[in-house]
Amino acid sequence: MSDNLPALLARTLHEEIPLTREIGLSVASASPHLIELAAPLAPNINHKCTAFGGSLYAVAVLAGWSMVFARLHVAGLHAHIVIQDAQIEYLLPVVETINARCELASDGEFERCLKLFNRKGRGRIELAVQIVTAQGVAVRFRGNYVIHD
Repeated sequence: MSDNLPALLARTLHEEIPLTREIGLSVASASPHLIELAAPLAPNINHKCTAFGGSLYAVAVLAGWSMVFARLHVAGLHAHIVIQDAQIEYLLPVVETINARCELASDGEFERCLKLFNRKGRGRIELAVQIVTAQGVAVRFRGNYVIHD
């Protein structure tokens, strides 16, 4: 079921979230445990020739959103996914392709989210995303995502 996940995710992102097309977002890899998204610098550049903070935020939010999408897909469920709140730290300038990574280390985290969803029609999970450059971790992001009917 997850063999076509990268293509399904890319198609869903581009159809349902038009911004993803504008920023050149691509799915580098997608599995129920690891999402890697990439966006080229050119359409996301600011006046300092680095990645625009809003683009970095968007790619980080989308990496977490994609993880929730992947987990729902594997579980055979359909639900709305929204970001509830988030925190972001900009640690280094990004002067290359924006590479975001969201890793879900434990199945238990998402199982708790699904349990709430099945009981109350609404579940929540906190996910961490990093944007990594050749110089190291450039952005740390934590977001709370909600799934609902």
